[in-house]
Amino acid sequence: MTYNARIANEESRVNYEEFRREYLAGGLERDMLAECPVAQFERWLQQAVEGNIPDPTAMVLATVDDEGFPWQRIVLLKGVAASGFVFYTNYGSAKAKAIARDSRVSLLFPWNMLERQVIVGGRAEKMSAAESARYFLSRPRDSQLAAWASRQSRPISARQLLEAQMGSLRAKFARGEIPVPDFWGGYRIIPERMEFWQGGAHRLHDRFRYYLEADGSWRVERLQP
Repeated sequence: MTYNARIANEESRVNYEEFRREYLAGGLERDMLAECPVAQFERWLQQAVEGNIPDPTAMVLATVDDEGFPWQRIVLLKGVAASGFVFYTNYGSAKAKAIARDSRVSLLFPWNMLERQVIVGGRAEKMSAAESARYFLSRPRDSQLAAWASRQSRPISARQLLEAQMGSLRAKFARGEIPVPDFWGGYRIIPERMEFWQGGAHRLHDRFRYYLEADGSWRVERLQP
């Protein structure tokens, strides 16, 4: 069976057009929003945590590679403040290389259970070695070892090789503190625009986007859904 024939056969068994629902959790008005989008984000994040949403700090990070190809992956938010959104990774990873070429990135928080999403557009900058070390040393020991074991984004022929690397490192660092890898650390995404989306009935969703002005203030616009 050809590829196209197989796809056509699969599509005949599933009608994705039937998957639909109304969004009725509640609307969003301008007077409900904080003047600072990071403060508004923290408010919504707290509600996501209190709502027992699985992985409320999971965020989709989008970058563009050297061929101009957009790529996305899920990373975990490890800190948020007016200065930006923090995550950690291997500095040899595909996302780190993309950031080195173009620091402009996008984050997406898909809080589907609350019928909400938040999009952040901004620039990524490396955090200081001291900040990265402080977080690394707070991680579980096996997570520290995994940072050493994986050369993130590089090909490997079998999972067993990765597990062998992990075992070797566990033996090497059996005693004492595990040092911080020089190829691992944090990034801070400094927001320049942020959008808050709340699902609405009949697909008339509520969207508000914040834009950072030259004087450091934020301008807010309501967008059509």
